[in-house]
Amino acid sequence: MARDGTRLPAMAWRNIWRNRRRTLITLSSIGFGTALAILMTAVQDAQWRDMIDVAARLGGGHVTLQHTEYLDTPTLSRSINGTPALRTLALEDPHVDRVTERITGFLMLSTAAQSYGAAFIAYDPATEDPETLSILEAMKEGEPLEDAHEPRIVIGSQLAQNLDTQLGKKIIFTLTDKNAEIISQTVRLKGIIHTGAPTLDGALALLPIGLVRETIAYAPQEAVQLGLFLEDQRQAETVAARLGNHLDADVDAVPWYDAQADLATFIMLKIAGSYFFEAIMALLVAAGIFNTIFVSVMERLREFGVLLAIGFSPRRLFGLVMFESFWLGVMGLVFAALLSAWPYYFLATTGIDMSAMIGEGNSEVAGVAIAPIIKAGIYPENFVYIILAALGATLLSGLYPAWKAGRIEPVESIKLV
Repeated sequence: MARDGTRLPAMAWRNIWRNRRRTLITLSSIGFGTALAILMTAVQDAQWRDMIDVAARLGGGHVTLQHTEYLDTPTLSRSINGTPALRTLALEDPHVDRVTERITGFLMLSTAAQSYGAAFIAYDPATEDPETLSILEAMKEGEPLEDAHEPRIVIGSQLAQNLDTQLGKKIIFTLTDKNAEIISQTVRLKGIIHTGAPTLDGALALLPIGLVRETIAYAPQEAVQLGLFLEDQRQAETVAARLGNHLDADVDAVPWYDAQADLATFIMLKIAGSYFFEAIMALLVAAGIFNTIFVSVMERLREFGVLLAIGFSPRRLFGLVMFESFWLGVMGLVFAALLSAWPYYFLATTGIDMSAMIGEGNSEVAGVAIAPIIKAGIYPENFVYIILAALGATLLSGLYPAWKAGRIEPVESIKLV
């Protein structure tokens, strides 16, 4: 009977094709369900990864080094000193790709016609580019800043319209410095950005960090925050924890999901919703597989009784049915790969333009613009999880039918017609 055991996979393969229509329906169920899970997860992974990266490039990086009280009290008096030493420490981490210095806060912009409040980001044009400050990609008119000390400013398109100003015109910015004194500085408008996100276009200004340092009485090695940019945003927690062990008591390493809690909550809710939908879908697919295997077992009770009567052990019979489940799972995954290959390639390389549906003025979440093109890019481990989950669900669906097959009484089952 040992040879019977070695032939179980071949016997199971032949068995699943005895009823081709039922098998094909089951394979379609597994294939479509798994393919849909792969594509949904791929789109989700790409969308949230891009949003997190955009938020990091717009804010303080994937991990931000800042004063321990800045998150609760974001004022210019909550600054950090010794930025070169902190930069060196951060770059020692293998996950950290780049480090930038920034001064952020709020100010009042005034022209001869109007005055409006805005948030500002002061940066060093010599060390930053669109890879660290994404808003530079949205330059609509004029030019970006070129020098850390030039008396120039770049503002959002809606803010420029509100201020009734044009390129080259004077703008006065007023803010409270680190000593709580109100100071003003005159600059000229050098560029106008347009992102499509109202929060950014209507209330954001870019300034050179050297000019701002001089204006608010900061030291040359003083900043509000250091932005750390990682190769993989999922390492933010690890990097923040490691750096936290080497920082002074007045400096914190804050991962992006703490610095931008609104965005993190939105993403978490969306991911939880997709997981729930995928779980329901997996349950429905598993129910279909269970029904197929169980009906197949019940139809072959007499056959199983004969096998048991000639010496086929209950364990081998259990294994036979489980191999049938295994083959269904494997073939279903192959079908899923065929179904998802072209759509995944299209989404990964071209994507679907949703600009018309998103519309102007409705394309942001927590101040972060939503990409108008849907693309795909699944994390390898998520792909493996889906494959293992699909195969596991198939095998679990076959457990009870396999147990049922091994528990039948040969004498009684042989009597069945």
